Amino acid sequence: MKSSVRDYICILAGMAIYALGFTVFILPHQIVTGGMAGFSTLIYFATGEAVPVWVTMLLANIALLMIGFRVLGRSFIVRTIFGASLLSFMIGSIEGTFTSRPPLVTDPTMSVLMGAVICGFGIGTYYRHKGSTGGTDTVAAIMEKVSNISIGRTMVAIDVTIVTASFLLPFDGDFDARVQARVQTILYGWASIVIYSFIADRIVNADRQAIQFLILSSKWQEIAHRVTRESGRGVTTFDGRGFWTNEPRTMLIVWCRQYDADRIYEIVRRVDETAYIIQSAARSVYGNGFDPLRSKPVKEIEPRTVDIPGPAPVDAQNP
Repeated sequence: MKSSVRDYICILAGMAIYALGFTVFILPHQIVTGGMAGFSTLIYFATGEAVPVWVTMLLANIALLMIGFRVLGRSFIVRTIFGASLLSFMIGSIEGTFTSRPPLVTDPTMSVLMGAVICGFGIGTYYRHKGSTGGTDTVAAIMEKVSNISIGRTMVAIDVTIVTASFLLPFDGDFDARVQARVQTILYGWASIVIYSFIADRIVNADRQAIQFLILSSKWQEIAHRVTRESGRGVTTFDGRGFWTNEPRTMLIVWCRQYDADRIYEIVRRVDETAYIIQSAARSVYGNGFDPLRSKPVKEIEPRTVDIPGPAPVDAQNP
């Protein structure tokens, strides 16, 4: 119960942070970003600011969820309806305040940078606690269910397309002036995608980063015993031999999460200050105590028969 309450509080906080970053720092400069917020921004400016961003977000999410109901399942739909509705109303409650006056930060570069950083913190916060706001998440989830295309690739393709489409928004001026103005805003939009995606990924995977330790010590038995008992992580031993001394040595290998790294390092330091320790980041560790080992469905290849010509006939009279 406490965990669920904490998750919902963090989801609310993350969405509020995202709404502030997007509405206060990005939207007033007429810059289109990725996701459903970016698509809704396109509609907002294409209609001459007649259709508010939050209205498009809400209606588009409802349409996507109706399309993907059978594919995604009830639990995903219910969770996404909650997140999408909440974020839409948060943006709607403050949208008019900041679009009806000059931008809070007049320099677009600093404003987009600040907005992307804040949005990244918001996205990372609600994603880390299993929150979802629909939009491109829904499209990506549908694509993953019906094809072998990953969610990450689908979201990147959609976000880049949305930002690039801002080139076609209404513009007062000739084509050269349009190119000069729109290319700059498109670059701002692409940059914001990179920044908030990077920050959100760091926040979501902060505790999932795996660390690998290689430990070489004459007191390897005590180190292995204490690591297993005090950190709960398993230890694997390798038998080796020093090349110069020709003496047998035992090396320990330990995989752990980032939050366990300092504890294991301190255990080794207290047992043997002369021990050799190699600490490196492991890109992925799957198995018990880490990420589950999952396999994606592989598209079956239909067998194809190939006619292989046999040996040429031999003439009995002229072999």
